[in-house]
Amino acid sequence: MTDDDPPRTGTTDDAIEYGIDDRPPAGESVVLGIQHYLTMVGANIAVPLILAGAMGMTDNPEVTARFIGTFFVVSGIATLAQTTFGNRYPIVQGAPFSMLAPALAIVGVVTAGGVSGQPGWEAALLQLQGAIIVAAIVEVAMGYFGLVGKLRRFLSPVVIAPTIALIGLSLFSAPQITTADQSWPLLGLTLGLILLFSQYLDVKHKAFRLYPVILALVIAWIVAAVLSVTGVIGGGHPGYVDLGQVADAQLLLPIYPFQWGTPQVTTAFVVGMFAGVLASIVESIGDYYAVANISGSGAPSEKRINHGIGMEGLMNVFAGIMGTGGSTSYSENIGAIGLTGVASRYVVQVGAVVMLLVGFVGYFGQLIATIPGPIVGGLFIAMFGQIVAVGISTLKHVDLESSRNTFIVGFALFVGLAIPAYMGNFEQVQEFRAVMEGVAVLGPVLSERLIADTIYVIGSTGMAVGGLAALVLDNTIPGTREERGIAEWDRIAEDDAEFETFLERQTSASRSD
Repeated sequence: MTDDDPPRTGTTDDAIEYGIDDRPPAGESVVLGIQHYLTMVGANIAVPLILAGAMGMTDNPEVTARFIGTFFVVSGIATLAQTTFGNRYPIVQGAPFSMLAPALAIVGVVTAGGVSGQPGWEAALLQLQGAIIVAAIVEVAMGYFGLVGKLRRFLSPVVIAPTIALIGLSLFSAPQITTADQSWPLLGLTLGLILLFSQYLDVKHKAFRLYPVILALVIAWIVAAVLSVTGVIGGGHPGYVDLGQVADAQLLLPIYPFQWGTPQVTTAFVVGMFAGVLASIVESIGDYYAVANISGSGAPSEKRINHGIGMEGLMNVFAGIMGTGGSTSYSENIGAIGLTGVASRYVVQVGAVVMLLVGFVGYFGQLIATIPGPIVGGLFIAMFGQIVAVGISTLKHVDLESSRNTFIVGFALFVGLAIPAYMGNFEQVQEFRAVMEGVAVLGPVLSERLIADTIYVIGSTGMAVGGLAALVLDNTIPGTREERGIAEWDRIAEDDAEFETFLERQTSASRSD
């Protein structure tokens, strides 16, 4: 740990095997880095597959494989950029679910109308790219001009706790967990192995403590593959592993900027996408606090938050140029830090390089796609359960005997689950606009595309709903600084001077030489 890094709180140090600035041996770092990325593989494949299906791209397997590979290339570059030049936290960057709702709305409108002379998926993807690029430019400005960081003065543990907890609860109903034809034995095997390695055998050998996720995933996958090859489970089984699709994959994928064509910009689409960007910003701020808490660091400073969001905006512009669905901080590897105690920035960077390289290899994408849903579901339960606990632990700074605090936290958690559940009744944003038209008096206003789309996207994001509810209540209901936990929070939080950007570090190093 250097003098430039945020102070440790002492709350989780005993559980940290490698701190943020530690550099494990190269071979160990590669395995640990891959493990960090494996925790988010399911989500980083789910987003492109959902988009590909909506666009009709899945009719062309080679294009779909290249589309998925592009997401991993963008993820690797975005992670390197964020951990080096951005907030410098060990957070993996990947495809955002918060921007998926407006993306699907754009795809639905374009594919329904069609574009002369272009395949449906190509036209939709070009419109999607244009919307992401323009909306992300605004995100860059919000970050680097300091607009987002100014929110920090209004954030207390009462706000951050439910926001982080809702990040963890966001996938409790994921199809990999709750699907009707779930393979509970395979999910239970994966989850049981993670628990065995990380909680019971972690004191027996260092490997169990450091690699519980990758060990569990590999063992469970081998079991599923053997059962599939021997015919014990068939092609319709949720645990089936289709090794044939790996052999049919293309060796190298041509991935480059503007590979699908020149992005197209439509104002209405940009407005809808910006709503997704706002939801992504709220989620990312929660991620920053979560990773700081779980790694034993002080709460992020305004300067660090600004640089993090600014860099996410730049990487969203890059994602639009490359032709994906955007990029944001991922919660999955934060849960991995809690399970493994590996919070090393270097490890995450090594993993990012590996993902960047293998993104060009068609066999990799197809191999990862063979990981059955039940195995991914087991990972989700372990990873996101850890994040829920991190959110709850933040409440140690507040007065839990205060009815004010318990009301705000409880209310934020409830609406953060209830509102997205209600939004789930609408398959497309157009259906939601129609409902808004029927609202008495305010119908004409609420049904406007800008307003309706913003409400729909933010309302579909649990951590955004809960975080905003807690933010408003905590800053309007009377409460002392000690009661709200701000006094203790300020004591352990880092100052702006404690966070040095990459350029500031280089300048300091050259002066010392």
